[in-house]
Amino acid sequence: MPTAVLFDLDGVLIDTEGQYTAFWEQVGRDLLPHIPDLASRIKGMTLVQILHRFFDDDEVICATVRQRLRVFEDTMDFPFLPGSLEFVDALRQAGYKVAVVTSSDEAKLACLQCRHPDFVRHFDRIFTAEDSPRSKPEPDCYIGAAKFFGFDPETCFVFEDSLSGLTAGKASGATVIGLTTSHPAEQIAAYTQATIADFTNYTVAQMCDVQKTF
Repeated sequence: MPTAVLFDLDGVLIDTEGQYTAFWEQVGRDLLPHIPDLASRIKGMTLVQILHRFFDDDEVICATVRQRLRVFEDTMDFPFLPGSLEFVDALRQAGYKVAVVTSSDEAKLACLQCRHPDFVRHFDRIFTAEDSPRSKPEPDCYIGAAKFFGFDPETCFVFEDSLSGLTAGKASGATVIGLTTSHPAEQIAAYTQATIADFTNYTVAQMCDVQKTF
């Protein structure tokens, strides 16, 4: 029976993890040289969380980081992960509700929309960082998205790649399928019911089989 399928954005629908890793590595070298692994630590976090945790909400430094990020996102590429939109369209044709549930903010989504004006038409709803007071790894965003569509989270599917996102998906009670775009399969196995590299030739039936197995 169709339910809701909830997708993270970066590293799941769009192949941007490498670009963001390079950006945050440079920010780390310039502003936080004592934290050499900044890029890996911030995966799945909102910008607000990053600025609070690593920059102590310093007004001047945070303004600098925000400006650098906006310039970066204004010029970055947003390539789709192979097969992602085809799979999303197949889900909707099969009667599923489909949503993006991302820690990115609305400004980032505006940049994506400029590159791909028809992106939003593939989804029933897009939830951003502004929609949930508590972000990943808390499960609120996925629980809220499921309830928005009138479903119990335990009946829904979540596609994620970051450890914080996978943690949120698992805590929500949904069936979690992990993308190995940010971490190898063995590292995320404890958070997922299945893992995939991308959506090439991936079918609705294969997704449903994961839930049946568990």
